[in-house]
Amino acid sequence: MNIEQASQLFESLSSPSRLAIFQALSAMGTQGMIAGDLAKQLNLAPNLLSFHLKSLQHTGLIRSQQEGRFVRYYANLTSMITLTHYLTQNCCIHSQEQCC
Repeated sequence: MNIEQASQLFESLSSPSRLAIFQALSAMGTQGMIAGDLAKQLNLAPNLLSFHLKSLQHTGLIRSQQEGRFVRYYANLTSMITLTHYLTQNCCIHSQEQCC
């Protein structure tokens, strides 16, 4: 990961709605969530949810899978772990402190 990729991920998560969507999906792990259930849980209008899901998918933070007439969404936990590692890889390297 580089600074451009990291900044795109942060930009995608800068919206409170998109952050809430990602948190809800990451809480479900490999089960994911059907878009309608996600909209109900977060009290978002379906068209607004669709807009935010598209943005998160564009950056690779989530993925989707068609299930009949429904679409199930999943958090890309690997991307989030990679982003977290990128943020902390240089923690305290120029200091005597021990990172937690």
